[in-house]
Amino acid sequence: MAGFSVQKTDLGGQARTGRLTTPHGTIATPAFMPVGSLGPVKGIEPNELQAMGYGLMLNNAYHLFLRPGHEVIAKLGGLHAFNAWPGAILTDSGGFQVFSLAKLRKVSDDGVTFQSHLDGSLHHITPEKAIEIQEALGADIIMAFDECVALPASREQVGEAVRRTSQWARRCLAAKRRTDQALFGIVQGGLDQELRKQSADDLVAMGFDGYAVGGLSVGEEPALRNHTLGATTAHLPADKPRYLMGVGLPDDLVEGVARGIDLFDCVVPSRHGRTGWLFTSFGRVLIRNARYARDERPVDPSCGCPVCKRYTRAYLHHLFLVKEMLGVRLNTIHNLYFYAGMMEQIRQAIASGTFAEFRARYYERREQACMQADSMDEQESRALAASLAEEGRP
Repeated sequence: MAGFSVQKTDLGGQARTGRLTTPHGTIATPAFMPVGSLGPVKGIEPNELQAMGYGLMLNNAYHLFLRPGHEVIAKLGGLHAFNAWPGAILTDSGGFQVFSLAKLRKVSDDGVTFQSHLDGSLHHITPEKAIEIQEALGADIIMAFDECVALPASREQVGEAVRRTSQWARRCLAAKRRTDQALFGIVQGGLDQELRKQSADDLVAMGFDGYAVGGLSVGEEPALRNHTLGATTAHLPADKPRYLMGVGLPDDLVEGVARGIDLFDCVVPSRHGRTGWLFTSFGRVLIRNARYARDERPVDPSCGCPVCKRYTRAYLHHLFLVKEMLGVRLNTIHNLYFYAGMMEQIRQAIASGTFAEFRARYYERREQACMQADSMDEQESRALAASLAEEGRP
């Protein structure tokens, strides 16, 4: 069973550091969880994740239920043995994937019948089945089964999802048998503050070990997301961990922490690494851009990750263009180091009572980087135009 304690608060008590204790280690919060939907974080070994400073990762129950199957993983010793990962694991119940990936689905108060996105086979998941799957997988933290609606949606649709999510949450609590796993409830309600409050109040009354905020980062404007998030966390208990699901970009982490969030997860570091986007202290670098073809500098001169210590932008640019798998790995490693380092800086800022200053400096650096990037783009455009003119091309 996970335990949680708040260590320090800042920004009027909203931003906070804490200690999340699990059977597989204690995690300093706020923390970011790398996502290993199918088991591993794509292309990264467990010892590499540990070296980056991660002690908690996310696996997805929906994907692992479909293959290789939760019963197979249970017979092989559970996720920790299966993944060769000694740290803590959180499993998403699969509710979001059922609603976003399933080719066909039918929702009732009993559960969801859906068609696999892999082979079209039919499956039925109830709240009880979701708990059975996650208990077999053996994660340290498991999630209640919820209904996540796509936005935009009518208030009636969102309200119905809130009602059903609360009903399913009660059944998840009743179905839970293992005492070594923490169970988090998931607050839904779309962008409607009244429904968010209703969902939060329902779940808090049930007494979960922690609370997640779901149903955001589905296309809404960041300002509206942040407003909804702040209105939601206001109704969650201060002595329990708060988890913002599926978010996000570095800006989202800063703003989530400012609104009392303790845990984050997202595929952004690895997915962006695969598409050539690298996060740095001065903004994002798109390594495939021609400007880096002869650039002898590391991706981020202020970064101490193994990639920045050893490789040049020119080399990473080359690897990306020739589609060398090493390039994807190096990009992902750098991004994961960046996220781990950023969360450490956030924790230090809160501990020293300077999170507001950290937040202001973060946006100042980003704005300066955007201005510099615009200037470089203009210079590149002029150089290309001059080169084409010399060749007699339009």
